[in-house]
Amino acid sequence: MTEETPGFEEKPDVPSGATPEDAEPKAAPAEGAAPAGDASQDVALVAQLDQARTALGERTADLQRLQAEFQNYRRRVERDRVAVKEIAIANLLTELLPVLDDIGRAREHGELVGGFKSVAESLETVAAKMGLMQFGKEGEPFDPTVHEALMHSYAPDVTETTCVAILQPGYRIGERTIRPARVAVAEPQPGAQTVKAEDAEETAADDKENGGPEEG
Repeated sequence: MTEETPGFEEKPDVPSGATPEDAEPKAAPAEGAAPAGDASQDVALVAQLDQARTALGERTADLQRLQAEFQNYRRRVERDRVAVKEIAIANLLTELLPVLDDIGRAREHGELVGGFKSVAESLETVAAKMGLMQFGKEGEPFDPTVHEALMHSYAPDVTETTCVAILQPGYRIGERTIRPARVAVAEPQPGAQTVKAEDAEETAADDKENGGPEEG
């Protein structure tokens, strides 16, 4: 059994050919210093996150565009559906106009009585519910966009072209005219305006000669 000699420290074995620095223990890495591998990994994660955000923005924009296109498609379909419905109703009511004309003539001659009267009024009610409106009245100004003049005359008591008789009523659905009102029109009598103007000038001249109209 050997005894350790006091005052001498035991040194680690150093392989042959090694330098003295190799025999010294290496210092541990400082705490808190991030390894180079962790930093590069963080950069890669940030790049992946940016790429995911970009892809999400593109997909969101695509979804919004598709949603807008779908809403426009629905509006077009609804508009076309309404238009087709209005055309179908207009075609049906146009076919019924001769029947309504017969009912109107029968009413004018006092022939709308009994069961025929009930049927006729029911038909008129149904047509009104479908949006059919009658127009055309005596005394209203002539409008070529909604009136069709079948007869023409002159009258001294009108100041503009006027509907003096409704030969056949007009019908419309909403703002759409499906048949113009067929009317007889009268225009002011030729020269009537000139005569009126001359009479007004003579009256003014007489008032001037007489010192003007008397004041009350």
